[in-house]
Amino acid sequence: MTASFSPDEYKNFQIFLEKACGIVLGENKHYLVSSRLNRLMKDNNIPTLQELVNTLNKSMSSALRTKVIEAMTTNETLWFRDTYPFQVLSQTIYEEYKSQKKNSIRIWSAACSSGQEPYSISMITDEYSKKTPGFRVDVTATDISQEILTAAKLAKYDALALARGLSEERKRQYFSPVGDQWQVNANIRSRVNFREVNLLQSYASLGKFDAIFCRNVLIYFSAESKTDILNRMADSLNPRGFLMLGASESIAQYCDRFEMVRASTGVVYRLKGY
Repeated sequence: MTASFSPDEYKNFQIFLEKACGIVLGENKHYLVSSRLNRLMKDNNIPTLQELVNTLNKSMSSALRTKVIEAMTTNETLWFRDTYPFQVLSQTIYEEYKSQKKNSIRIWSAACSSGQEPYSISMITDEYSKKTPGFRVDVTATDISQEILTAAKLAKYDALALARGLSEERKRQYFSPVGDQWQVNANIRSRVNFREVNLLQSYASLGKFDAIFCRNVLIYFSAESKTDILNRMADSLNPRGFLMLGASESIAQYCDRFEMVRASTGVVYRLKGY
């Protein structure tokens, strides 16, 4: 594939990608499509973007289709991203459930990428549990990419990945060296269960949760898809459950089933009701 392609080719790829996984490409993302798909197209002897779209539309479950979606899925992440969500989790959400004498809760990390978010949640939980013995948290982490989930399950990271948001203290406490990488310790990994999930499809098999982390994800979806996702996430929460979004994300114009809760360290949304 060349670095440039026609407006019609790009438009057709935009339509395919949104239908396949909900990602909405802007009008100025030609470079992103070219850089992420160039090698894949060469390897599969596909000369143009339009031919790729035609091939993808012929099969709804091909290996090529999976590879294209994985290539276009943004996997930007880091440890304890933005800090405050994990403070809210420990100081507000966990304390709320503790006051209700609820000692076992479930958390969903949606679009978990290579695992930094769910493992950060598990580390925060370990720290909290030391002050509150018997407090149990199970984390379900999901992503659309099977390839990235395989890497997340291994929980092995290089020095560069560890340097992005992880303190030296937590590195010493929660990681062990494996060759030239570092692996999350077994007690932290055991709290996390990984599942392949497309956010445009059903969540029913995941069960109910007490809190959902869906951070820096909705920005890639259309307004219609945002409304659909938020309503189905509301259905996936237990009464008065919590929803944590990205720092720049808001749900005001998409879903009216949540209320904003201002904690001392940041904002979290809570399912309305009693």
